[in-house]
Amino acid sequence: MLGQTGQAANGSSDLIKETTTAAFRVDVIAESARQPVLVDFWAPWCGPCKQLTPIIEKVIKGAGGKVKLVKMNIDEHPEIAGQLGVKSIPAVIAFQKGQPVDGFMGALPESQIKGFLERLVGPLGGEGEELAAEAETALAAGDARTAADLFSEALGLDPADMTSFGGLVRALVALGDLEQARAALDQAPEGAEKNAAIAAARAALEVAERAASVGDLGDLIARVTADPLDHAARIELAIGLNGRGDRREAADQLLEAIRRDRAWNEEAARKQLLQFFEAWGMADPETLGARRRLSGILFS
Repeated sequence: MLGQTGQAANGSSDLIKETTTAAFRVDVIAESARQPVLVDFWAPWCGPCKQLTPIIEKVIKGAGGKVKLVKMNIDEHPEIAGQLGVKSIPAVIAFQKGQPVDGFMGALPESQIKGFLERLVGPLGGEGEELAAEAETALAAGDARTAADLFSEALGLDPADMTSFGGLVRALVALGDLEQARAALDQAPEGAEKNAAIAAARAALEVAERAASVGDLGDLIARVTADPLDHAARIELAIGLNGRGDRREAADQLLEAIRRDRAWNEEAARKQLLQFFEAWGMADPETLGARRRLSGILFS
């Protein structure tokens, strides 16, 4: 959009735009016959306007196209604001079916702006959530490149979306771009390590990094065949198999190590299996199956 910064906003030209007195009837009155339109009255000298801008634009972009935002610089176009009785800015007025129906003044927090929109259009669809869901489907289908693109697009709508952030890291891992995945993960906001999506991404990356350093799988298979109690080789084999995408066999190798000697090396095999679960996702079919088999071993 062409807004207070004079720059075009990526992907939002149809949702957010500047208007003029001459274009107001088309941009607001006519458009509001199709869907609600918010009019944000602002001015370049207005500090609270600058606070409101990124918040309201974020909410609009995340509303799934249910509402549009039209911005009007009252220094350049004071007539409409005067007709509507706007006496202080920022002032936001909602139009539906050609008529002003609600509004607020001041730089409200994001939660209150969302509440304002939901009074107009009901629960917000969340375009970012839809993109993330599409990305998860693509990733599960093995299309990591599409998944990475969709997660990136979702993050463009909401850079604080930890679900998409973690998903992007996992997609990069699936693409084999471990260096980029590590760089992305290192940029996660402080405290993000407590987020489940970030924890899963970290587990996936760590498992992939370990798999990259595993030696020849044939040698490991030979070691385990020659000595079934070589748990170190069996765990390395499991990591290598997982890195190759063979989750079931990777889990089976660790389950066999647990069955033979659960306590070996401070339960290293069980801990590695739990890290696999975290990396795969708790709803993954291989996670669910291996959990059942693990329970059978531990409680038999």
